[in-house]
Amino acid sequence: MKCPYCGHLDNKVIDSRLNKECTITRRRRSCLSCEQRFTTYERLEVMLPMLVKKDGRREIWDRNKMAAGLEKACEKRPVSCDDIDAFVDEMESRLQDYPSKEVPAAVIGEWVMEELAKLDEVAYVRFASVYRQFKDVNEFMSELKGLLDSRDEQDPDEAA
Repeated sequence: MKCPYCGHLDNKVIDSRLNKECTITRRRRSCLSCEQRFTTYERLEVMLPMLVKKDGRREIWDRNKMAAGLEKACEKRPVSCDDIDAFVDEMESRLQDYPSKEVPAAVIGEWVMEELAKLDEVAYVRFASVYRQFKDVNEFMSELKGLLDSRDEQDPDEAA
């Protein structure tokens, strides 16, 4: 591992820990040249299907891109970084189980929409307004009505 401070390649691991799900190893390292300490994270690399965009382009799944979009939707909302990480983990898990080597980006968008509605309704509306590209206020209001109707179906006592 290359030292981020001096670029030297020799370092030693001081401490290793697994996350709660045992899917990521956090390693604390010390450079043998400059003695600076830094942290690295190891995650199992899995083969995920290619994303097929609306225009037919193909892209590799980018965990950071998904997390950045969720962070933007959840900005100033009571959604923790751990919640976002768990959300992205769930999306990756779904992708691993996807039966094809390619998945339409629209499928992932719908997965995000359904899960985000459960996580935070305001973040859902923010994401939906960008994802659905509403043409006017009526389309936006229709989406909100659908969200409210599904919420009332889930908990009829709250509606009263």
